[in-house]
Amino acid sequence: MAAGVPPDALGRRVSCGTDYGTVRYVGSVAQTAGIWLGVEWDDPQRGKHDGSYEGTQYFKCRHPKGGSFIRPNKANFGVDFLTAVKDRYGLNDKQDVQYGTGNTVVFGTKTVEFVGMDSVAEQQRQVQLNKLVDISVRECAVSHAGQEEEISRTCANMRHINLSKNLISSWETIITIASQVKNLETLNVSENKMRFPSTSTFTSSAFSNLKILALNQTEITWTEVLLCAQGWPVLEELYLSSNNITVLERPDNVLQTLKLLDLSDNQLLDGNQLHLIAELPRLEQLILRNTGISSIHFPDAEFGCKTKMFPLLKRLAINDNKISQWSSINELDKLPSLRALQCNNNPFMDTEKNPETLIQLIIAKISQLEVLNNCEILPAERRGAELDYRKIFGKDWLEAGGHWNPEKNKPSEEFLAAHPRYPTLCLKYGAPEEGELKERQPLTLKNQLLTLTIKCPEKPEQKPVEKKLPESMTIQKVKGLLYRLFKIPGSELKLSYESSKLEGKEVELDNDLKPLQFYSIESGDCVLVRW
Repeated sequence: MAAGVPPDALGRRVSCGTDYGTVRYVGSVAQTAGIWLGVEWDDPQRGKHDGSYEGTQYFKCRHPKGGSFIRPNKANFGVDFLTAVKDRYGLNDKQDVQYGTGNTVVFGTKTVEFVGMDSVAEQQRQVQLNKLVDISVRECAVSHAGQEEEISRTCANMRHINLSKNLISSWETIITIASQVKNLETLNVSENKMRFPSTSTFTSSAFSNLKILALNQTEITWTEVLLCAQGWPVLEELYLSSNNITVLERPDNVLQTLKLLDLSDNQLLDGNQLHLIAELPRLEQLILRNTGISSIHFPDAEFGCKTKMFPLLKRLAINDNKISQWSSINELDKLPSLRALQCNNNPFMDTEKNPETLIQLIIAKISQLEVLNNCEILPAERRGAELDYRKIFGKDWLEAGGHWNPEKNKPSEEFLAAHPRYPTLCLKYGAPEEGELKERQPLTLKNQLLTLTIKCPEKPEQKPVEKKLPESMTIQKVKGLLYRLFKIPGSELKLSYESSKLEGKEVELDNDLKPLQFYSIESGDCVLVRW
């Protein structure tokens, strides 16, 4: 092998300036002198060809312009783990000499020699390294573990290691480093394009205490995840975003302690892939952002019943996907433990142009939801959403066979499939009255706006605010708006108003279900808020 080229260069990760790549060829190139490295670059824009030159194919690339040849002296093959740690934290030999050079200190014109200075500096380094608990060597060109057991001798107390975006080529290197850190709890090896074991091998105890593992952008497959997971007996959080994972398999006897799984930015084959991980017994949080899923379905449960899938799932993120039907949102009500949902940027949200109504529909459809798109759902907001949902679809309910008389109430299967919670809401609040349905104006109408002054008479520090509100807005919705405006719970508010035409007379706004126009409020009137 040529000077400067490691014997195991083929398949190694290298950097050249700010660019990263993998060595696919080592050797001569026709009509040129010396040794070349054929590199497949992570960024295809850095390359020039597909690994061929003058009609000869020297190596293969996934991208037709992803490869190029460079001289070995241009490639950085990286450093060992401890060298990177010492450089990163200023504990290498170059920073030890603070009083002169070598073992001497200069006092004026006299040079005084200190015997054993090197050993003292080395001892101080050891003490400082042993104190490190949380270590980050991100982008420090780490490529290998170093001398055997050297890490365990010098960094015995490490618990959290960030090894992201380095030059690590193999999962074996990670095992070698981790096996020397007995109390390792958190490990981030994202942005290292590594080779992973393809068959079941001897299970190392290197990760016996590992709780959090990040493998984002490592090109790992789900099959490889399950093979490696045999060595993660207590893992609680696993981050796997941007790995081209398309197909899942059932994790038999592995990942049984997992509480959080991030599969974002992997284009899954379809929503049914989720059924294969639905039996993870302790999973509480599932992140499926930008996974290409277009529907969610839990076929084991009828509407109104809870699924046996994802029994402990509390937090679900399905934002930036292709979910176009409200039926998938109905399905989420089957999850027995769901409390928080992120669902922005899905086509189903374009079916309702009023953003406030959109939020109300989601809240009303998922009974146990407490947080929607990172915003807490207050009891008063839920009550208002469910009451409005009951009214919005009241006419559809009647036309589908619904009736105020329980004996005649037989809504169609189609209506119940589209609105599975509607019967429950009627039991909770009563069937909608005909008067309520007539009062409601179509959502598409631009209702007349009232210009109102809002004051807090018992809170002089709160300045009066002027707001334009639709006259059809219910008192419940006004309270929800005022909660956000003044940061107070809507359920505790007491509202009244003073007419600009009748000074001194105060009218209480005491029915949450009535619109502003019911109380004959006009522009220029003043709403009084107390809590």
